[in-house]
This record gives sequence, C-alpha cells and structure tokens, in this order.
Amino acid sequence: MIKVAYPQHNFRIKEEGNKEFIFDEVRKQWTRLTPEEWVRQNFLQWLVQVKQYPISLISVEKEIKTKDIKKRYDIVVYKNDQPWMIVECKEMAVVLNDAVITQVINYNAYLDVAFLVITNGSSTHLFETATKTWLDGFPNY
Repeated sequence: MIKVAYPQHNFRIKEEGNKEFIFDEVRKQWTRLTPEEWVRQNFLQWLVQVKQYPISLISVEKEIKTKDIKKRYDIVVYKNDQPWMIVECKEMAVVLNDAVITQVINYNAYLDVAFLVITNGSSTHLFETATKTWLDGFPNY
C-alpha cells in the first residue's frame, strides 16, 4: 500500500436543490459531489500538486468501449501522447478487492498502460504492468 498525504486545496463547492456539487478543475465543470467524487477530486489534487503530473495530460471520466460494453474510467494520465496510468477511485467505504482490480484490468485491456492504480482515498495500490508487480512508491512523471 502507498501512503498518500493529500494536500490542502480550496475546493469550489456549491449546493443546488439540496445536492452538493464540486468544480472539477480537469473537466472544467461542476459535477455532483458523491463520496467517490470526493476521493477522485482529492486524488487529482495529489497527482497535480504533490506528484506534479501536468493537469493538461490528465483525463477524467471518459467513455471507453471494452468487449462491446461502454464503461467510464475515473482517471487516465497521458505521457508521450499515450495513456500511461489508469486510476480507479472508489468511495472510502468500499474495500479494494479482486472485483476492483478486475475492473481496472478490464480498462487496461483497451488502454494498455504502464501503471494501474486503485484507491479508496485511504488505501492506494499501484501495479506496474511490465513487471507485473505491486509497487510501494509512485512513479515521477
């Protein structure tokens, strides 16, 4: 497991019709603030502020087609114009189990990245696809 210390960030949050929304700085739009979205937004800030991954090379919640099924990944980081890392976010109450790993592996069948990440905000795991090993540190961009 990788320890992630989330940076302080002044998130823009608003309420409309008894529902909370958070401004996604990558997508440049307001999105419903769910427990999973809270994890995703904090992890995005960690990637940008702490790991210094370029925000312009991060994609959030885009549709991909896997085996004739449409799916939406949480986060993909690009490097050299190619998908480089997939991040699957779950809300904090979700256990990171084999089903979560299978989900990100299925995305990778389409994207073919170097790194797979699963996180629920408190637990984060990183898998390097070339060596087929779980890593204890995050790669620099």
